[in-house]
Amino acid sequence: MSLPDGARLPDGARLAVDVGTVRIGVAVAAAGTTVAVPVETVAAGPEAVSRVAQIAAEQAAEVVYVGDPIRLNGEVGPAALAARDFATRLTRNMAQSDSSVTVLVRMVDERLTTAHSGRQMRAAGRSTRHARQVLDQAAAVAILQNALERESAAGRLAGVNVEQD
Repeated sequence: MSLPDGARLPDGARLAVDVGTVRIGVAVAAAGTTVAVPVETVAAGPEAVSRVAQIAAEQAAEVVYVGDPIRLNGEVGPAALAARDFATRLTRNMAQSDSSVTVLVRMVDERLTTAHSGRQMRAAGRSTRHARQVLDQAAAVAILQNALERESAAGRLAGVNVEQD
């Protein structure tokens, strides 16, 4: 969704999701704030989309940013295809909910966020091998913080809208 000139960004909470094959990190920025904080690590699997939709509802999110792990050269690999599939299923799930609130799902470039989060954790003296769940949440925080900064700089939502099939 591109906002018309003069239109305001939605005021509600923003959620970010870092989709992995084993775990999915989730972060939130509460309504009216520009600071992303970790929420939860969800196990990847059949219930993951439902759980993320539930978290979005609990947080009253108006926008969910899903990290798009495209390769450094811009190619779309298996991880990006999986993230895009997750985003499409999440869009469909939330459209079928009983909520009267429309939640936008948007793909945002997440190149290097997991690697960057891992470097930050190691610099802080934490082992990434023993803190995988925290790393997934930290990657979601990085995705969301980046999206919030893009919103602020451009005056419009970051990323690309995910359409329901």
